[in-house]
Amino acid sequence: MHMHMYTPPRIRPPTTTELPTLQDIERAAGEAFRPLGMTAVADDEPPAIDLLERFRTAGRAWVAADSDGTPVAYLISEPVDTAEHIEQITVHPRAARNRIGQALIEHTAERARAAGRDALTLTTFADVPWNAPYYARIGFRVLGEDELTPGLREIRVHEAALGLDRWPRVAMRRDLTPGRTPPRTAP
Repeated sequence: MHMHMYTPPRIRPPTTTELPTLQDIERAAGEAFRPLGMTAVADDEPPAIDLLERFRTAGRAWVAADSDGTPVAYLISEPVDTAEHIEQITVHPRAARNRIGQALIEHTAERARAAGRDALTLTTFADVPWNAPYYARIGFRVLGEDELTPGLREIRVHEAALGLDRWPRVAMRRDLTPGRTPPRTAP
């Protein structure tokens, strides 16, 4: 039995033709919400192609590709206040638990730091195991109501309008220390 060496996923921008694959990843990952009784989340439409294309052309869409070069996860982000806000990060269930989400977040962190942003932020479900508890393990902390920046406040209002507040949601932040690069992992 040979040992399977862990190869970090290749992270790159998606091509326009891959955007439907990102929607498929989103649909597949959404299914995990069904057993939690969060059917509305499972049934939610993935981000529209034109929205994904807008993130792509802005240089704010990234995919992690498997050994065949097929995207198995994606992340889209945008500047919100002084932070880089992770709008969506989704890993296909068949690729879960391989630190692929974390690799995408680290990639985004490095780019955000280089661009002079002071933090990564995101909003997520408080009680879904692979949501807030997961981000807490990789360095995010829950923001108190009084810590929300105007942009995050706006996002929360928008989410509430979409009905996402049927389940507890939180905004989270991970500070980016200027110039402190994370230790390089050997290729």
